[in-house]
Amino acid sequence: MTDRLKLIALDADDLAVISAHVQDARVQPADIIWRQAEKRLVIGMNRLDWAQALHGQSEPRRLLAALRFDRVQACKSRRIDLAAPETVLELIGIEFHIGAEPPAGSALLLFAHGGALRLDVECLECELTDLGEDDLGTSDGLDDVRR
Repeated sequence: MTDRLKLIALDADDLAVISAHVQDARVQPADIIWRQAEKRLVIGMNRLDWAQALHGQSEPRRLLAALRFDRVQACKSRRIDLAAPETVLELIGIEFHIGAEPPAGSALLLFAHGGALRLDVECLECELTDLGEDDLGTSDGLDDVRR
């Protein structure tokens, strides 16, 4: 892969672009890393290469990527079983809601079947970075795991 995606979001419009790129990404609870002392949340994921799909490639390709949020004051989850680290979650999208004292607010990561992560942030600082193609084929069996 020659064109690795690296996007930064500093407002809701930027985050909407990142959300589009991570739609239908597969995430395992074991790859959600909350570093409270650093005020950082990092999520490893296996995302669809939407740009490649839009260019007419017949075989969908998955990429390994990291999604990072900084300046996170609190991280709360709903319907995500951290005790089942091998579960596969499907990310539907990400929203940002401005708080009572801007630029503070909440980033909401929405997963299929009602799962969610809410990040209360001082201000929005998010980065999506592609790490490479899924050469190990880790995406091949994920459909079977979810069923």
